[in-house]
Amino acid sequence: MSFQPVIPIGGLAGWAFLNKTRERQEASFTAAPAVKNDLAHFRQNFAAISSTEDLVKDRRSFRVILSAYGLEDDINSGAFIRKIIDDGVDDRKALANRLTDRRYKALAQDLGFLTAGSKTVAPGDLKERIAAQFQSRSFERAVGAQNQDMRMALALQRELPDLVQGYASDNAQWFAVLGNAPMRKVMETALGLPKEFGALDVDQQVVRLKSSVSRRFNVSNLQALSEPENMDKLIKRFLVMSQIREMQVSMSPASVALTLLRR
Repeated sequence: MSFQPVIPIGGLAGWAFLNKTRERQEASFTAAPAVKNDLAHFRQNFAAISSTEDLVKDRRSFRVILSAYGLEDDINSGAFIRKIIDDGVDDRKALANRLTDRRYKALAQDLGFLTAGSKTVAPGDLKERIAAQFQSRSFERAVGAQNQDMRMALALQRELPDLVQGYASDNAQWFAVLGNAPMRKVMETALGLPKEFGALDVDQQVVRLKSSVSRRFNVSNLQALSEPENMDKLIKRFLVMSQIREMQVSMSPASVALTLLRR
C-alpha cells in the first residue's frame, strides 16, 4: 500500500500541521514503491523517447510526464496531446496558444524537441525537472484525496510565483489567474466574492479582483501578493473562508452566527 499523507484536521490547524510535517511526509510518499518505480521507469526510458508517437506508446512514462504538468486526466487523450506538442508554440494559431489552460503551452514548449523535423534536443535538466514536478504534483494530489483545500493551497504556493514570472504585464497576470481554475477558486473564496462574480465580463472580473485584493491585503499587484508573507495571508484567509462556507451550507444562519461568536 502506498503512503498516504496525514492531515488530521482541516482549516488553519491542519495547514499548520501539514507545513510542519510536509518535508517528512513528502519524503515518505516519494519513497513509496508506486512513485519510486514510476520514476525509475521514466528515468530509464526517457532518452529513448524521440517522437510524440514514442511518448504516447510508453504509457508509463507518458503518465509521469502528464502528471508533472498537472495533466494526468489526459492519459487517454494521446491524439490530443500529440497535436498539442506537434503544433508547437511559435504559431499564434497553434493549439497550445489557443487554449486558456497554460499548462498545455508549458508542455508543448518543454517537449518541442519531439516534433517531426525538430533540430533541437531535450534540455539537459528536463528529465530531472519533470521528475521533480511529478513528485511534487503527485504529493499534492495525494493531499487532495484527504483535503482539497490543502491541495489548492499547496498548488498556489508553487504556481503563483511562476505565473507572475511568466507574464510581463500586470493585466496578463490577472487574466492568467482567472484562467487557472484552482487559483481562481482560492481567490474567489478568500475574497468572499459571490457566485455572480463569474457572470461579469472578464475585464470587469479583473477590475473587481484588483480592487478586492488591494482592499483585503493592501497590495497593488500580483507580484506583491506572491511574496511569501502575503501569500501566507491569502492562504490562511482562503482556508478560514472555505470553512465558513462549508458551515453555511450545512448549518442554519443562526447556528453559524452562534458558532462564530463562540470562537
